[in-house]
Amino acid sequence: MPHVTVFDQPGRKVRLESISTRPPSKMTKAKAKARFESLNEELFDLQDLMWGAKTHSVLLVLQGRDAAGKDGTVKHVVGALNPRGVKVTSFGAPSTEEREHDFLWRVHRVAPRLGEFAIFNRSHYEDVLVVRVHELVKKSLWRTRYAAINAFESVLADHGCIVLKYFLHISKEEQEERLLDREKDPATAWKLNVEDWKQRDEWDDFTGAYEDAISRSAAPHAPWMVVPSDAKWYRNLAVAESLAAALEPYKKEWRRTLEIEGKERGAELDAWRKDREEGGAGEEVERRPVPKPRPARKRRPIVQDADRAAADGSGP
Repeated sequence: MPHVTVFDQPGRKVRLESISTRPPSKMTKAKAKARFESLNEELFDLQDLMWGAKTHSVLLVLQGRDAAGKDGTVKHVVGALNPRGVKVTSFGAPSTEEREHDFLWRVHRVAPRLGEFAIFNRSHYEDVLVVRVHELVKKSLWRTRYAAINAFESVLADHGCIVLKYFLHISKEEQEERLLDREKDPATAWKLNVEDWKQRDEWDDFTGAYEDAISRSAAPHAPWMVVPSDAKWYRNLAVAESLAAALEPYKKEWRRTLEIEGKERGAELDAWRKDREEGGAGEEVERRPVPKPRPARKRRPIVQDADRAAADGSGP
């Protein structure tokens, strides 16, 4: 069984306390580092193909408790991508303007265009998490938001967006250690927030909110992945590995699209040169958009190669 737990069917029971926050016993930091470094080039190449083909986009959602490592995941995993096609959005408390719209308004505005990556550091799920636990709106309202979220993500998937959602799963002990470390290090003291400590008293309430959110919004086209995050090095590897596994099945489709595009552009260039040779002015040839393949509605399954390699001893 993969150590990263994937939820891709709605209604499946989620029990976070039964899912380990630690890396697999056979996975070492050295192995993880070697594999992570090898993934950098792979992810860059996959992103480059998607950028050129412009038939798909990626939405990567990062959720987790305070100090779970959302910023660290952005730093390390996104570092393997070309910043040209990546946009990171951090969602905090909504502004006055955002509160005057529906709760998904500010989210849809930053959804990725075809060819692009969008990374959400926290996301629309805060409206069924902190809003629920802190009773910021009535239960009758936040309960309706699961259906709205599912519809939103379905619309994105229908238009070629590869939606991947991560819950960075840490233990209460590890969170306390990281929060205390922030106080000792002047470089991270700016992150100190009394609310982080207050929310530790609501640990069980947030656990229930996360479990419901994952169960109610899991889908084949928008899976949730619970990532063991007590070890930062394994967290980074697990996210990068699953991201590569999710994009790999589209490689042939993207290459085929680019081959068609290349032939079209080559024909345009040949026509332009021929016109020049025949004494023409080399006027620009009319270029019609290349038809794009319709995005596949059914998502390919995500295979956790890193965990399987660790289990059978074939990893680096």
